[in-house]
Amino acid sequence: MLDTVRGLLSPSKRSDVPPFIVMDVMSAAARIEAAGGNVIHMEVGQPFASAPKCALDAARDAIGRRIAYTEALGLPSLRARIARYYREQYDADLDPGRVIVTTGSSAGFIFAFLAMFEPGDRVGIANPGYPPYRHILTALGCEPVLLETNADTRWAITPEALLAEHRRKPLAGVIIASPANPTGTMMTGEALGVLVRSAEDAGIRVISDEIYHDLDYAFRAGTAVKLSSSSLVINSFSKYFCMTGWRIGWIVAPEPLVRPIERLVQNLSISVPTLSQIAAEAAFDGRAEMDAIKHGYQDNRRILVEGFPAIGLEKFLPADGAFYLYADISRFSNDSLSFAKAMLEETHVAATPGIDFDPAHGREFVRFCYAGSQDEMREAVRRIGNWLRKG
Repeated sequence: MLDTVRGLLSPSKRSDVPPFIVMDVMSAAARIEAAGGNVIHMEVGQPFASAPKCALDAARDAIGRRIAYTEALGLPSLRARIARYYREQYDADLDPGRVIVTTGSSAGFIFAFLAMFEPGDRVGIANPGYPPYRHILTALGCEPVLLETNADTRWAITPEALLAEHRRKPLAGVIIASPANPTGTMMTGEALGVLVRSAEDAGIRVISDEIYHDLDYAFRAGTAVKLSSSSLVINSFSKYFCMTGWRIGWIVAPEPLVRPIERLVQNLSISVPTLSQIAAEAAFDGRAEMDAIKHGYQDNRRILVEGFPAIGLEKFLPADGAFYLYADISRFSNDSLSFAKAMLEETHVAATPGIDFDPAHGREFVRFCYAGSQDEMREAVRRIGNWLRKG
């Protein structure tokens, strides 16, 4: 009888995925704060600022009205506004019918993977890279394939590496991100175009993660929407528009995948929260406000780039965009998990160990998010410097 009960309570094998460690760090930081500690949050990729005022006003205006389901693909007016964004920002002509509104980019990845891949399919991802790529693919029965990047490739997937892996054993797809997480590095528009064409010529489906677009400092990010109608693009209001908790994003899907994804949305989530869609549509009118926040990130980036070498963190990857600094801690530790844990406990600065992003080499790296205030960045440098000198 006891064995039968244990069997009923045992989790499925597909649920046996690693934790998203950054969320564990966030929970540990919350416990310190609950006990009265002052934590500087550099762990989760979350802007310190609020959504644009125009988005907040639109949500307030809507809250007194009936908030009902929308169409599974999203509010038609929001889909049209997203398509207009591509014309304004990239000079790309996009049919609004290809736009699918999602509950954040996270849901976008789930729907994209379900629509594009079969169980057992191999999908290439950059290493280091965003952990849920691996974890969602694994939960869906696919095989994530780590494509190593390094300084010689400027921490980006190259056509040569992709095609070499494809020849070794066929890949069904590849995920490209520029600006990338955790590195913040970017691919030029030319390099992105070559990679997309090389993949698709080889029969490899392309997913372009563009959630950090508009947070580019070194040069302008290029979109796969303009490069190929066969690629699938995922974006979000979370980062540039500071709307993380609103959980709102979108997919630009190849036309043949729109109806399959629509059926998945109908069955798995019905629709995206209506209030978030209303606020998101209005958010596009708040770009001047958001650009001012972006300039603040650039100042924060400078504080870390100048301050970290002075305290011994001299090596970090090129931070072209997003709001991350991926720092080499090997001078102090070869165990980034223990390093980040001790740093949180002893300095109350929360950051994410590199093993979250890179199972192979991440023990020597820590990711610092610089989406907070300038005062917080300066204080973080001071606290970490004092701690490292004591160590």
